[in-house]
Amino acid sequence: MSRVIKLFALITVLALSGCSSMSNSSNYERQMGNLLLPEPSPISAREQMKLMRLNQILNMQEMSAEQRAELLYIRGEVYDSFGLWGLAMNDFNTALEHKPDLAEVYNYLGIHYTQEQNFIQAFDAFDSTLDIDPEHSFAYLNRGIALYYAGRQKLAVEDLETFLKHREDDPYRVIWLFLAEREVDEKAALVHLAENRKHIQESEWAKHLVDLYLGEIDEIGVLNLLMESVTNQEMLTERLCEAYFYLGKYHMYNNRPNVASNYFRLALTTNVYNFVEHRYARLELDLMRKKTYEGH
Repeated sequence: MSRVIKLFALITVLALSGCSSMSNSSNYERQMGNLLLPEPSPISAREQMKLMRLNQILNMQEMSAEQRAELLYIRGEVYDSFGLWGLAMNDFNTALEHKPDLAEVYNYLGIHYTQEQNFIQAFDAFDSTLDIDPEHSFAYLNRGIALYYAGRQKLAVEDLETFLKHREDDPYRVIWLFLAEREVDEKAALVHLAENRKHIQESEWAKHLVDLYLGEIDEIGVLNLLMESVTNQEMLTERLCEAYFYLGKYHMYNNRPNVASNYFRLALTTNVYNFVEHRYARLELDLMRKKTYEGH
């Protein structure tokens, strides 16, 4: 557990919330006292050299439009992995000027539009991805997530079901489908979740997150199992990003927004920018703030 910090005190934000308003969530807040905090890895020298080399190549004049588009797409991916979304979007849009049929570029654009809550543009981008490449399975995930956050749950379920069919043993696909289904019919969603759980391999750590939603394990159980089969720091950081996001969704579902918001913030501290869970942890916080302001 080198380079991992154990947090023995209550998280400060929770501690400041006041005893009189903590009766329903104090137990959960106390459970956050021994959380593992990630130590995000710095940008590697290898990735920095890759970016420098891409910049050098793109400055060359002798290059076909298709070659330039492909390199811009690759550089956009690198920027995206660094969290430099403005630069990534610029490269993606420029790539399409040179080669308008890059399915993966539209997929990335759709993700970013979703994060910005520009849902109409997001839907158009994902539709373009699937028009170009109908077998692009992750476009179904990303369009399903966009539909979910746009409040169009039945359509979200359709896309997420399609995505799950490509890999029925993937616990994360199972969870996203459940998140959308429970907005349509909670009881039916739980039944379907239990059915989908049967396809997940026992070697998959994220099965515990599915079991959390099924009520087969509690939050403390999930936290105690975070280190299961972890072999390096990068693996731990990525797992923390995923676990804290889905714990946040779990607490939102159980009407504990203060605890949920702290889990979303913890997911963001991992700096795993290109993970779905990191991307939408910030959106979750934005939506919570928006709801708070509207409530006042």
